[in-house]
Amino acid sequence: MPFIGDGETLAKRIDSRALDSSISKKISEYMRIIKLARKPSKEEFNMISKVCIMGALLIGLIGFSLYFVLSILPQLLIGK
Repeated sequence: MPFIGDGETLAKRIDSRALDSSISKKISEYMRIIKLARKPSKEEFNMISKVCIMGALLIGLIGFSLYFVLSILPQLLIGK
């Protein structure tokens, strides 16, 4: 009875053709996406940049507001 680490038993479990097929399928999917991709126009790039900056500012504002409400505001109300 072969033990679990036996190379022959392991080779029987792994079908190399299925693995090669899986890898080539994934590569072809990536190539399809790369072929569809294009460089954004200047207007698209500017719009995406503005949206990203606004999102970052909004998240920062929310974080600062939570910090202010949970740490500084109670100290002001108590008077310490």
